[in-house]
Amino acid sequence: MLSSDLFAQEKLSRKERKQKLQETQTSRLFIEGQKYLMLEDYDRAYFYFQKARDLAPDQPAINFKIAEILLKANRVESALEYGMQAVEADPENKYYNLMMAEVFTKQRQPLKAAEILENLMGTSEANQNYILDLASLYLNAGEFDKALEALDQAEEYYGVVEQLTVQKQRIYLRKNNLAKAIEEGEKLIEAHPGNSQYVLALVEIYFNNGKTNDAIALIDKSLESYPNQPELQMASYALYKDLGNLQKSEELILTAFANPDLDGMVKAQAFSDILQEMKTEKREQKLDELEKLMLENNPNDASVLTVVGDRRLFNENKSEALSYYQKAIAIKNDNPQVFQGVITIMFEEGGDFEEIEKYTSMAVDEFPERAEFWFFDGTAKSALKKGEEAEESLLKSLEVNQGKNKQLVLLVNGQLGDVYHSIGKKDKAFEAYEKVLAENPNDEHVLNNYAYFLSLSKTDLEKAKTMSEKLVKRFPKNSTYLDTHAWVLFQLKDYEGAKKYMEMALKEEENPSGVMLEHYGDILYHLGNRNEAIAYWKKAEGGEETTDQLLRKIKDQKYYD
Repeated sequence: MLSSDLFAQEKLSRKERKQKLQETQTSRLFIEGQKYLMLEDYDRAYFYFQKARDLAPDQPAINFKIAEILLKANRVESALEYGMQAVEADPENKYYNLMMAEVFTKQRQPLKAAEILENLMGTSEANQNYILDLASLYLNAGEFDKALEALDQAEEYYGVVEQLTVQKQRIYLRKNNLAKAIEEGEKLIEAHPGNSQYVLALVEIYFNNGKTNDAIALIDKSLESYPNQPELQMASYALYKDLGNLQKSEELILTAFANPDLDGMVKAQAFSDILQEMKTEKREQKLDELEKLMLENNPNDASVLTVVGDRRLFNENKSEALSYYQKAIAIKNDNPQVFQGVITIMFEEGGDFEEIEKYTSMAVDEFPERAEFWFFDGTAKSALKKGEEAEESLLKSLEVNQGKNKQLVLLVNGQLGDVYHSIGKKDKAFEAYEKVLAENPNDEHVLNNYAYFLSLSKTDLEKAKTMSEKLVKRFPKNSTYLDTHAWVLFQLKDYEGAKKYMEMALKEEENPSGVMLEHYGDILYHLGNRNEAIAYWKKAEGGEETTDQLLRKIKDQKYYD
């Protein structure tokens, strides 16, 4: 065989041998280019295809591959040049033509691209599947009549389908041909009997064009043939309500709500809309009926439970609202408003902070982009004495917020001041408070805590006095602010003044905290009322936030700082 092959080569001329070698090299380079193209290493692929083209510049497959790479790189003009060479060399090749259509589309020459597709479809029945692309090109070119022709062809090829009908309706409506748009909708309904979505689509066209009665007639006709279509009953409810026929609309909504097949979210949205209406006895009766039907037929739907919770909140029944919101979250935890409701109510009602933290942790896990949830989480952790974790969450809130919500920035910095102080970072705490007061000099929370913490550290006592004085003037019956002001005066050795304000604070409290009783004992001790002071220290024993020195004071009957 070898000798035979050698003999065959001897018969080839030098020119023929050179040509054969060149073809072999071109083929190898093309295969290498194709390999790297499949590996998406476009630079190497381009290199090998160009090397192949140096040897065979008129080879259409090579020019096609180079054009393909250039098109991926968005070098449209260069892709056009190579693509044209490929098509000229092989004008019948479908793939070369399709690429040129893509090039012209990217050049915003849709009619040139359409011409290519028209020619392709004319050459073979197998190319009819490009009819939708052709229609799209004519739409982009604003050639609506040609687009309609293409869509009609597509309908012949694919049958009556939603995508084609909707596109045709849009064109007819744009051409102000309402009759043809309606005709297309009717054709789709006829082709897919019992599909309520297609009926609703045509109902919307009727309604948007002032043909409410025609929309109702269409729904009634569909319900006669297919009565179990609660979505159509809901649409009819909205239409009759729009016409002012409230009796008919209420009959329809009750029928729809009694159907367990109607999606809970649809019911919840309708219920919510009614909840926004003016509160009347009639409205409340209607909501009672609808709520009962929802809970009977969709008891485990998170949307339903949420909207029932909303109604309780509207009626200021926070405990029941909280219960419904918590049930909703247990089923589906993808609604940030529900988390907001749960967390806010729990804070307002003074709930268990461990329970609150459970929800704030869930909220930041599900919605890490919501800065307010990081604030809530930091606040809950602060209440649980988790200082470092609280600091982390509050700083995250500032990071996520990026200064967009200025009110939230003030709240976070106020809370950060408390947290910093609790973990021994006093300078940072006072710095955070200063940031708040620079924006809002009357922030109650910051004025009170800043003044109190300054009194504890016995620094800037006159500043502390100014702040606490401002609060007691504005809120003369707030026991917390009165207690703070009394303690600032105590540190300034104004014991008579301290006694006056502490007595005012105690008067406002039915059950004074341990720290207030201890403070009053301290004041009395410095005024020489030793026995009375000891009595108040004993009352303070076991109370909240008393100092570590309390038991020693009682035992030694002596004040310790």
